Amino acid sequence: MKKTTEVTIYDIAKKLNLATSTISRGLKDHHTISKKTIQKIKKTASEMGYRPNNLAASLRGNKMKTIGVLLPTVTQPFLSSLISGIEVAAQKAGYTVLIMQSHDSYEEEVNLTQSLYDNRVSGVICSLAMETKNTDHFKRFIDNNTALVFVDRVPKSFDTFHVVIDNYDAGYKATKHLISQGCKRIAHITAGQEFSIYYERKQGYLAALKEHNLPIEDELIARVNTITYEQATKACEKLLKLKNPPDGIFAPGDILGVSTIQTAKKLGFKIPQELAVIGFNDDPISKIIDPNLSTITHPAFKMGQTSAEIVLKNLKNSKKKNEIVKQITYLNTEVLIRESSMKN
Repeated sequence: MKKTTEVTIYDIAKKLNLATSTISRGLKDHHTISKKTIQKIKKTASEMGYRPNNLAASLRGNKMKTIGVLLPTVTQPFLSSLISGIEVAAQKAGYTVLIMQSHDSYEEEVNLTQSLYDNRVSGVICSLAMETKNTDHFKRFIDNNTALVFVDRVPKSFDTFHVVIDNYDAGYKATKHLISQGCKRIAHITAGQEFSIYYERKQGYLAALKEHNLPIEDELIARVNTITYEQATKACEKLLKLKNPPDGIFAPGDILGVSTIQTAKKLGFKIPQELAVIGFNDDPISKIIDPNLSTITHPAFKMGQTSAEIVLKNLKNSKKKNEIVKQITYLNTEVLIRESSMKN
């Protein structure tokens, strides 16, 4: 089989009897090259099957035209939509997206940040792994003047860009809705308190109860280690087998809310008459479960798009490490009322 070789600017220069520097500038529509010559260069390049070597160009500039995205997983609908938002903004600007999954492992996250660093990505967007408590491994990006944005699961203290929702307000609104439906004994399923998102949703839940003089009891707060159906099932069973079970549950994720509905039905509870349930994210599954799950919107696509736009805007940021400050972008949420919580 005949070996094919890549056409280079040297081949184009030889065919047109022009300097390689002229070919290079012509392919970039440089103002020093006449329109007629640019057209001739591009026509010849196309006929010869020339493809620009973006890798080489990026390495000459010491950075790839790539945004590294480090997420717990790509299987969750919320994170899939987040990726879509990132890709739309990145592709529009001529950047590719390199996606890596930590699978909620701290060790994997540390290794993958090193890989992104070694690959000379232009910027990094990260949603932290559930196991992550120490974020020192991200300092290498700040030290190297690489744009870094944390999205959704963000560290409580790290001076860089954060893209989030107002999780306190969202938790408050979810609980307030259950109260408006007549719930008097409201439980909450929470996750790792190392992350501001779960901590703040819990604080919003507690604030709503306190405001309405409803009981705040430790036995009504169940914790899961990971946001999974299985973990939620165990947490829900524990809550519903209490001597005095709750009449409402706020689950900070739709997979947790779905598990709550199915577990409650198996235990003989009527939804929403005996137990009102509200989830979080507005995942597709929330519309499929019977009864449909009330939820809080979580603008995943917009969060991804905003994160990428921040990276792109700050690629040429000349600030030194000690000049970087935390900059937080908040996006809005809404309560979507469906059958699972409509007592009234």
